[in-house]
Amino acid sequence: MTRTPMNSSPAAATPRRTASSQRAGFVAVVRVHETYHRTPTGLAEDDESGLATDAVAHLRAAGYHVDCDADFDTDSCPASYLPLGSSVAHVAERLREAATTGEAADALTELTAAHDGVLAALEEVLTATADFHDGLGQAADPYIARRLRYLADEHLRVIRTDLSETRNQLADRHAPHPGRSTCTGEVPSTEQERSAVCACPPPPRTLPAPPPPMAAGLRR
Repeated sequence: MTRTPMNSSPAAATPRRTASSQRAGFVAVVRVHETYHRTPTGLAEDDESGLATDAVAHLRAAGYHVDCDADFDTDSCPASYLPLGSSVAHVAERLREAATTGEAADALTELTAAHDGVLAALEEVLTATADFHDGLGQAADPYIARRLRYLADEHLRVIRTDLSETRNQLADRHAPHPGRSTCTGEVPSTEQERSAVCACPPPPRTLPAPPPPMAAGLRR
Protein backbone atom coordinates (compact mmCIF):
# COMPACT_ATOMS: atom_id res chain seq x y z
CA MET A 1 0.00 0.00 0.00
CA THR A 2 1.38 3.39 -0.89
CA ARG A 3 0.30 6.96 -0.61
CA THR A 4 -0.65 8.78 -3.76
CA PRO A 5 2.73 9.40 -5.48
CA MET A 6 1.90 12.95 -6.48
CA ASN A 7 1.15 16.44 -5.25
CA SER A 8 -1.56 18.68 -6.66
CA SER A 9 -2.93 22.17 -6.25
CA PRO A 10 -5.28 23.23 -4.66
CA ALA A 11 -4.43 21.79 -1.24
CA ALA A 12 -4.54 18.01 -0.92
CA ALA A 13 -7.40 17.95 1.58
CA THR A 14 -9.95 19.77 -0.57
CA PRO A 15 -13.21 17.83 -1.01
CA ARG A 16 -13.06 18.07 -4.80
CA ARG A 17 -9.58 16.56 -4.95
CA THR A 18 -10.67 13.84 -2.55
CA ALA A 19 -13.64 13.02 -4.80
CA SER A 20 -11.44 12.94 -7.92
CA SER A 21 -8.96 10.58 -6.25
CA GLN A 22 -11.76 8.30 -5.08
CA ARG A 23 -13.21 8.16 -8.59
CA ALA A 24 -9.78 7.15 -9.83
CA GLY A 25 -9.89 4.14 -7.48
CA PHE A 26 -7.98 5.35 -4.41
CA VAL A 27 -9.11 4.96 -0.80
CA ALA A 28 -9.20 8.08 1.40
CA VAL A 29 -7.43 7.84 4.76
CA VAL A 30 -8.57 10.58 7.16
CA ARG A 31 -6.25 11.47 10.04
CA VAL A 32 -6.50 14.20 12.65
CA HIS A 33 -4.05 16.49 10.87
CA GLU A 34 -4.13 15.22 7.30
CA THR A 35 -6.05 13.36 4.64
CA TYR A 36 -4.21 11.26 2.08
CA HIS A 37 -5.06 8.53 -0.40
CA ARG A 38 -3.77 5.00 -0.74
CA THR A 39 -4.24 2.22 -3.24
CA PRO A 40 -6.65 -0.60 -2.30
CA THR A 41 -5.03 -3.49 -0.47
CA GLY A 42 -3.88 -6.58 -2.34
CA LEU A 43 -2.97 -4.94 -5.66
CA ALA A 44 0.05 -6.05 -7.65
CA GLU A 45 2.76 -3.45 -8.23
CA ASP A 46 1.78 -2.98 -11.89
CA ASP A 47 -1.85 -2.45 -10.87
CA GLU A 48 -0.82 0.14 -8.28
CA SER A 49 1.21 2.00 -10.90
CA GLY A 50 -1.70 1.93 -13.34
CA LEU A 51 -4.03 3.25 -10.67
CA ALA A 52 -1.66 6.12 -9.89
CA THR A 53 -1.35 6.99 -13.57
CA ASP A 54 -5.13 7.02 -13.93
CA ALA A 55 -5.39 9.27 -10.88
CA VAL A 56 -2.98 11.79 -12.43
CA ALA A 57 -5.08 11.82 -15.61
CA HIS A 58 -8.37 12.26 -13.73
CA LEU A 59 -7.03 15.07 -11.54
CA ARG A 60 -5.66 16.94 -14.55
CA ALA A 61 -8.97 16.45 -16.39
CA ALA A 62 -10.67 18.03 -13.35
CA GLY A 63 -8.47 21.11 -13.70
CA TYR A 64 -5.72 20.38 -11.17
CA HIS A 65 -2.04 20.99 -11.69
CA VAL A 66 -0.35 17.71 -10.69
CA ASP A 67 3.32 17.13 -10.00
CA CYS A 68 4.19 13.44 -10.04
CA ASP A 69 7.01 10.98 -10.55
CA ALA A 70 7.93 10.44 -14.18
CA ASP A 71 6.66 6.86 -14.03
CA PHE A 72 3.12 8.12 -13.45
CA ASP A 73 3.13 11.06 -15.86
CA THR A 74 0.62 10.77 -18.69
CA ASP A 75 -0.90 12.77 -21.52
CA SER A 76 -4.18 10.89 -21.20
CA CYS A 77 -7.22 13.14 -20.83
CA PRO A 78 -10.28 11.09 -19.78
CA ALA A 79 -13.73 12.51 -20.39
CA SER A 80 -15.01 14.59 -17.50
CA TYR A 81 -18.70 14.30 -16.62
CA LEU A 82 -20.81 16.26 -14.20
CA PRO A 83 -20.96 14.21 -10.96
CA LEU A 84 -24.39 12.94 -9.95
CA GLY A 85 -24.01 14.73 -6.64
CA SER A 86 -24.02 18.07 -8.45
CA SER A 87 -27.65 17.54 -9.44
CA VAL A 88 -28.59 16.98 -5.80
CA ALA A 89 -26.54 20.01 -4.74
CA HIS A 90 -28.58 22.04 -7.24
CA VAL A 91 -31.63 21.35 -5.05
CA ALA A 92 -29.88 23.12 -2.19
CA GLU A 93 -29.14 26.06 -4.49
CA ARG A 94 -32.81 26.26 -5.46
CA LEU A 95 -33.75 26.31 -1.78
CA ARG A 96 -31.29 29.12 -1.08
CA GLU A 97 -32.89 31.16 -3.88
CA ALA A 98 -36.52 30.27 -3.13
CA ALA A 99 -38.66 33.37 -2.51
CA THR A 100 -41.93 31.56 -1.74
CA THR A 101 -43.05 28.42 0.04
CA GLY A 102 -44.16 27.04 -3.32
CA GLU A 103 -40.68 27.36 -4.80
CA ALA A 104 -39.19 25.64 -1.76
CA ALA A 105 -41.76 22.84 -2.01
CA ASP A 106 -40.97 22.36 -5.71
CA ALA A 107 -37.28 21.96 -4.91
CA LEU A 108 -37.93 19.44 -2.13
CA THR A 109 -40.16 17.41 -4.46
CA GLU A 110 -37.01 16.29 -6.29
CA LEU A 111 -35.89 14.64 -3.05
CA THR A 112 -39.19 13.28 -1.74
CA ALA A 113 -41.00 12.02 -4.87
CA ALA A 114 -42.25 8.53 -4.03
CA HIS A 115 -41.17 6.72 -7.20
CA ASP A 116 -38.21 8.55 -8.71
CA GLY A 117 -37.08 11.00 -6.03
CA VAL A 118 -33.49 11.17 -4.76
CA LEU A 119 -34.32 9.51 -1.43
CA ALA A 120 -36.22 6.68 -3.16
CA ALA A 121 -33.17 6.09 -5.36
CA LEU A 122 -30.91 6.13 -2.31
CA GLU A 123 -33.05 3.40 -0.73
CA GLU A 124 -32.56 1.30 -3.87
CA VAL A 125 -28.80 1.80 -3.64
CA LEU A 126 -28.70 0.66 0.00
CA THR A 127 -30.84 -2.38 -0.79
CA ALA A 128 -28.77 -3.31 -3.83
CA THR A 129 -25.56 -3.02 -1.81
CA ALA A 130 -27.08 -5.25 0.87
CA ASP A 131 -28.06 -7.81 -1.77
CA PHE A 132 -24.50 -7.76 -3.08
CA HIS A 133 -23.09 -8.55 0.38
CA ASP A 134 -25.50 -11.42 0.98
CA GLY A 135 -23.54 -13.79 -1.23
CA LEU A 136 -20.06 -12.29 -0.96
CA GLY A 137 -18.72 -15.10 1.22
CA GLN A 138 -16.95 -13.60 4.25
CA ALA A 139 -18.21 -13.98 7.80
CA ALA A 140 -18.96 -10.26 8.24
CA ASP A 141 -20.87 -9.87 4.97
CA PRO A 142 -24.31 -10.96 6.25
CA TYR A 143 -23.98 -8.49 9.14
CA ILE A 144 -23.10 -5.70 6.69
CA ALA A 145 -26.14 -6.61 4.58
CA ARG A 146 -28.43 -6.50 7.63
CA ARG A 147 -26.94 -3.17 8.69
CA LEU A 148 -27.53 -1.63 5.27
CA ARG A 149 -31.15 -2.80 5.23
CA TYR A 150 -31.61 -1.39 8.73
CA LEU A 151 -30.32 1.98 7.52
CA ALA A 152 -32.78 1.89 4.61
CA ASP A 153 -35.75 0.69 6.65
CA GLU A 154 -35.28 2.84 9.76
CA HIS A 155 -33.01 5.86 9.37
CA LEU A 156 -33.73 6.67 5.75
CA ARG A 157 -37.45 6.12 6.27
CA VAL A 158 -37.44 8.73 9.07
CA ILE A 159 -35.68 11.22 6.81
CA ARG A 160 -38.11 10.57 3.95
CA THR A 161 -41.17 10.88 6.21
CA ASP A 162 -40.05 14.09 7.89
CA LEU A 163 -38.85 15.75 4.70
CA SER A 164 -42.00 14.77 2.82
CA GLU A 165 -44.15 16.27 5.58
CA THR A 166 -42.06 19.45 5.48
CA ARG A 167 -42.51 19.63 1.72
CA ASN A 168 -46.28 19.16 1.98
CA GLN A 169 -46.62 21.82 4.67
CA LEU A 170 -44.72 24.30 2.51
CA ALA A 171 -46.91 23.46 -0.50
CA ASP A 172 -50.06 24.26 1.55
CA ARG A 173 -48.86 27.64 2.87
CA HIS A 174 -48.82 29.69 -0.38
CA ALA A 175 -46.76 32.44 1.23
CA PRO A 176 -43.77 34.55 0.23
CA HIS A 177 -40.65 34.33 2.34
CA PRO A 178 -40.50 37.64 4.27
CA GLY A 179 -36.76 37.89 3.90
CA ARG A 180 -36.58 36.94 0.21
CA SER A 181 -39.01 39.18 -1.64
CA THR A 182 -38.55 39.28 -5.39
CA CYS A 183 -37.32 42.64 -6.66
CA THR A 184 -38.29 43.77 -10.17
CA GLY A 185 -35.92 46.73 -10.06
CA GLU A 186 -38.67 49.10 -11.24
CA VAL A 187 -39.24 52.57 -9.76
CA PRO A 188 -42.88 53.81 -9.68
CA SER A 189 -43.66 57.11 -11.41
CA THR A 190 -44.86 58.57 -8.09
CA GLU A 191 -41.51 58.03 -6.39
CA GLN A 192 -40.25 61.37 -5.04
CA GLU A 193 -36.71 60.27 -4.30
CA ARG A 194 -35.10 60.36 -7.71
CA SER A 195 -32.15 58.33 -6.40
CA ALA A 196 -34.41 55.35 -5.71
CA VAL A 197 -33.44 52.22 -7.62
CA CYS A 198 -36.51 50.08 -6.86
CA ALA A 199 -39.85 50.06 -5.07
CA CYS A 200 -38.86 47.51 -2.42
CA PRO A 201 -39.22 48.60 1.20
CA PRO A 202 -35.98 49.13 3.06
CA PRO A 203 -34.65 46.11 4.90
CA PRO A 204 -35.62 45.92 8.58
CA ARG A 205 -33.19 47.55 10.94
CA THR A 206 -31.19 45.21 13.07
CA LEU A 207 -31.24 46.39 16.65
CA PRO A 208 -27.99 46.03 18.56
CA ALA A 209 -27.92 43.25 21.10
CA PRO A 210 -28.56 44.48 24.64
CA PRO A 211 -25.50 44.53 26.90
CA PRO A 212 -25.17 41.65 29.33
CA PRO A 213 -26.60 42.33 32.80
CA MET A 214 -24.14 43.73 35.29
CA ALA A 215 -23.11 41.30 37.95
CA ALA A 216 -24.34 42.31 41.39
CA GLY A 217 -21.60 43.56 43.71
CA LEU A 218 -20.57 41.39 46.60
CA ARG A 219 -22.16 42.35 49.88
CA ARG A 220 -19.90 43.04 52.81
